[in-house]
Amino acid sequence: MRRIVAAMAVLLIALTAAPFTRAEAAAATTGFHWNDITAADGITLKSNVIAPAAPGRHPGVIFVASWGLNDFQYLAQAEKLAESGYVVLSYTARGFWFSGGEIEVAGPPDIADASTAVDWLISHTAVDPERIGIAGLSYGGGISLLAAAHDKRLRAVASMSGWADMAESMSGEETRRPQAAFFLQSVANLVGRPSDEMNQILDDYWAGRNDDYREQWARGRSVRYSIDELNANNPAVMIVHAYGDSIFPVNQMVDLFDNLRTPRRLELAPGDHATVEISGLLGVPNHVWTSLHRWLDHHLRDLDNGVDGEPSVVLRPHGSGAVESYAGIGTIAGEVKRQELGRPQGWDKTGTLGPATGSEWSHRMASGIDTTANGGIALVSNGLEQLTGIPPLVWLPSVNRSHAGVWVSDRQATAASIRGIARMHLGIDPQRPDGTVIAYLYDLDPLGVGRLITHAPTSWHGATRPFSVDLSLPMTAYDIPAGHQVALVVDTKDPLYFDANTRGAPLTLAGPSWLDLPLR
Repeated sequence: MRRIVAAMAVLLIALTAAPFTRAEAAAATTGFHWNDITAADGITLKSNVIAPAAPGRHPGVIFVASWGLNDFQYLAQAEKLAESGYVVLSYTARGFWFSGGEIEVAGPPDIADASTAVDWLISHTAVDPERIGIAGLSYGGGISLLAAAHDKRLRAVASMSGWADMAESMSGEETRRPQAAFFLQSVANLVGRPSDEMNQILDDYWAGRNDDYREQWARGRSVRYSIDELNANNPAVMIVHAYGDSIFPVNQMVDLFDNLRTPRRLELAPGDHATVEISGLLGVPNHVWTSLHRWLDHHLRDLDNGVDGEPSVVLRPHGSGAVESYAGIGTIAGEVKRQELGRPQGWDKTGTLGPATGSEWSHRMASGIDTTANGGIALVSNGLEQLTGIPPLVWLPSVNRSHAGVWVSDRQATAASIRGIARMHLGIDPQRPDGTVIAYLYDLDPLGVGRLITHAPTSWHGATRPFSVDLSLPMTAYDIPAGHQVALVVDTKDPLYFDANTRGAPLTLAGPSWLDLPLR
């Protein structure tokens, strides 16, 4: 308990230092009030509310706390919004800190809690019931999307580093992600009360069993399967995500955005889970929160700030301060350039990436053995890239070709701009029924140093004959300088993932295979 109280005190000091340095805040708002909200099943949700001091009805915003955090999380942004004319309610999700109940992992009770928060806001504040929105970071972002699909009173929603498909997040491409799962479970055990169901799901996850049950459990917690309800309710939906999110991979959010028929906006930037938005929680100027305020102002305050006339997709390329806008996902890439994987040969067993020839080849390697190519550390590596501009690196000659396949393009005569989702088609002849490969796309400089652009795993089970995999790599925006090359590495082990390989078992990669690069 001492640890919890101390951590809470540190969090309170950090998150409230910025907002309360503005002397004018007390005059403009009611100040924060701490409240208990009684959920539909009788448990207590801890919350705080702040409102404009001016009389009359005001638009409202509900903030749902992130996994492991509490309603103190949004104090800086809540005060800014209250000063702009919003009634703002923030609450701690059930099962965490001093809110009651157990962690339901965005289950039906969590969705009901969001509606209870709407009820409380209408009953206890001067909010305009026709102008209420909901937003959240990470866990709060996922719950916000689900809530908007189930409660038509929510007229605007913002998901920052949230998810659309929990099953894909946990084991997309049939590959489990232990680092992300360990982090979430550790936080839950430290500052929360996991439910028996959550503990059982995670026990099965670690043991690799009951996959079908987990899939069904996850579907009920995934707005992807409530897209019709979300579209029918027609809230204005804003999605913010990082290309390198290691907890909720980005493509599920791109797919969700593409299937929305509501007012919508998608903003993508370099970084990892919640790293793009986090500085704004301290009141520091941040482009995500600036966009969020503008989105809410237009859709809840009816301000004519130009949001409705702006392109709906905003990309921030890696290693650049540029901001690019597009009308939709389909307008991002001007062409898709197919690069065929040639036969690995020569003393270094390196294949070419080049024009399609349809050639057949094979490359035999030992599976289940790591190489120097890897995706880094969950939450750390991509987060550091956001701060330093340096992604995970590899010296390509150090990648053992006995344990990987390597392909390299010609040098770029001019700069090339990768924009969108690269896709790999790869032939596989397995010697074991189960296996995993991981594909890494690199920007290769003249010294042989590769900068990781994007990567993804895929696994198979019960294979008895040769087959092909079609793997979509995470969406990205990356500029390859003139004189550099594109490199593709395919190996079979990475600390980010549980692989299905038998260590040392032979695995044959085969052609014709190719890489489709989306270029602007």
